[in-house]
Amino acid sequence: MTGRRQLIVNADDFGFTPDVNDGIVDAHAQGILTATTLMANGPAFDHAVGLTARYPNLDVGCHLVLVGGRSLLPPHSDLPRTVSELVSALAAGRLRVYEELSAQIRKILEAGLRPSHLDTHKHTHLAPPVLAAVARISREFAIPWVRRPFDFPLTGMCGTVPHLKRLTSRSLGVLRRRFHRVLSEHGCRTTDHFAGFQITGRFRISELVCLIRQLPEGLTELMCHPGYCRDALLRASTRLKQCREEELAALISPEVKQALIDGGVELTSYRRL
Repeated sequence: MTGRRQLIVNADDFGFTPDVNDGIVDAHAQGILTATTLMANGPAFDHAVGLTARYPNLDVGCHLVLVGGRSLLPPHSDLPRTVSELVSALAAGRLRVYEELSAQIRKILEAGLRPSHLDTHKHTHLAPPVLAAVARISREFAIPWVRRPFDFPLTGMCGTVPHLKRLTSRSLGVLRRRFHRVLSEHGCRTTDHFAGFQITGRFRISELVCLIRQLPEGLTELMCHPGYCRDALLRASTRLKQCREEELAALISPEVKQALIDGGVELTSYRRL
């Protein structure tokens, strides 16, 4: 394994809108994307499930949602709109976290999919109550891989990361020890490294080439958000709009594919592992 570098390129938000779904499958069919995570409460869930039949090599996992959209539990009320609202709901005990996330897993299973990995919208499994539920779900539903959302350090010309974003990324490191202890206790697996938090919404071809050149030894997950900025996405409640097309262009670019070859980086997926 010495010197070996493997990369999983995972797109969040499968099922969010049809234009996001189309961008994800194009990034897979034409580019370097190997995996995606599906939102069970996404408005375009059925559209996403239909696409999976046409792209059998696309590794599908679960993008567990506690912020945004509607609950899958009766009476199907709105979930917290922001992370701050989620924190308040968790503190007040107003949210049935395990039950909600289990319902999302079951919906994906009932659609005929067999997910291989888990992550959360807005990285909410960094919160201890959510992490506990995700780790339990990983074990009970035999979905072994769980995202470790701690960026490896980027240097040089990999894009300008806003100071607040960089500080936030570093501050998340204080949660690392407990995070991995909980996952280990439940038999969960994680990649060796993670990338994508600091450059979400701000990477193009040059930034992605730079990141690939800096990949450490071992297995890394790169989080991305490709898509097409069409009517459905423009109407959606998200800050990631035009930047999804820029990410898509980077993921399918010849320069990025060549960077993987030059660096001896092996593309893989959770399913293959």
